[in-house]
Amino acid sequence: MPRIVVVSPPFASHAVPLATLAESLCARGADVFFACTEEFAHLAQGDGVGFIPLTVTRNANTGVAEATRQPLDEAARLAEFLEVTRAGAVPTLLTQARHRRADMLADPEEVLRKLRALDKRLRPDWYVTDQLSFAVTLALHCMGATYATFCPGHPTYLPASPEAYFGVPYDWPRALRPDTAKADLLLAAARENDLAFTGMFRSFARRHAPTAPLPSRAFALASPHAVVHGYPDLPWLPRATGGPARLLAGHMVPPHAPPLDADWSLRVERLRRRADRIVLVAFGTFLSARDDVLRTVIEGVLEGLPGTGVIAAAGHRSHALGDLAGDRAVVAPTVPQQSLLNHVDAMVHHGGGNSFTECLRAGVPALVLPFSSDQFAVARDVERLGAGIVADPNAVQRAQVRAALDDLRGPVSDRALSASSQLRSRGPRWAAAQLLSVMAERSSVR
Repeated sequence: MPRIVVVSPPFASHAVPLATLAESLCARGADVFFACTEEFAHLAQGDGVGFIPLTVTRNANTGVAEATRQPLDEAARLAEFLEVTRAGAVPTLLTQARHRRADMLADPEEVLRKLRALDKRLRPDWYVTDQLSFAVTLALHCMGATYATFCPGHPTYLPASPEAYFGVPYDWPRALRPDTAKADLLLAAARENDLAFTGMFRSFARRHAPTAPLPSRAFALASPHAVVHGYPDLPWLPRATGGPARLLAGHMVPPHAPPLDADWSLRVERLRRRADRIVLVAFGTFLSARDDVLRTVIEGVLEGLPGTGVIAAAGHRSHALGDLAGDRAVVAPTVPQQSLLNHVDAMVHHGGGNSFTECLRAGVPALVLPFSSDQFAVARDVERLGAGIVADPNAVQRAQVRAALDDLRGPVSDRALSASSQLRSRGPRWAAAQLLSVMAERSSVR
């Protein structure tokens, strides 16, 4: 079995699924190391996976972005990002495009130095790296290392054609589709980023690996062998012709996700005494800061759905929303989302890839309120799949929340359950088996 180093950026929404994949590879006999910052060492404890302390980026998110210690410039960028989400989809994506120019290739020489030292010490047969850790991918490319790519977000984050650009949704949900002028502005910014970063990648490769092939496009640089997607294989997704094996795992929920602990079991039990339906509300590790939208959603449930309880993950804003907690509402900084999804009837989320796939796996219909990044593409998939409803987070009103949650019953719930039965046949174990098969095949060819 191969020796594999799984390299993760220090972001909870990326590190957790990558650690799950590492554990699944280890369970199938591979010699696996999980490389990330010390804050995530616990993800490699007790499952046979070794841990290597490794920092590959300047910013971090250990579970609640606002509560994570950041350098001053990174904290300022986070604050700007959160504020611009109030202005809508295109301004947010334009700001994110500008931020990428400042931090996407932060200190690539140091990343290359660290990976070369790690490679010399461990001599792994393969690496697995996060697709969004561009400096790591570029370093592995320059090293001539054999690696697989893990894509944590929407599959189109790896452009499938020359006309596709990173940061531009492949399609928009109906409620957030921009007009032509705004769409053209976003496309122009994405093209500019594509050209600029491809030039940076090529310049770096010429300096550090003059005999290596030059990257054709920075955002499309990925393993030539295998790309693992923690995402379902939806028939309408754009497809690249040829290239690496595309392994669409459906979801990255651990095979044996822990049950609710005693405290959370008691909270759910108390809610069930007051409500025959429970809605989980969570906007991920960054967007819990949008407490204005959280408040609208929670109040929409409490004021208009008397038979419904709510559990809300409010991050650093849990105190600001504490007045809403009561017999039918639990407001907490964080929640055990994967475990709770087995005990709730609907979810309101931001369109993050993990939330989308975890809902599908659990058969839970969702109201999706996308703010940024690939969330608009994910929301469009929810819409097309018919397993949820999409609304504009900056325009949603309490009455709309109530109506949407009512509409999640019946056919929408049935479609979510149908998707669940299909997703459960895959997951991290399936992805590990398929990836090890690709590794064995490529090794025999070499």
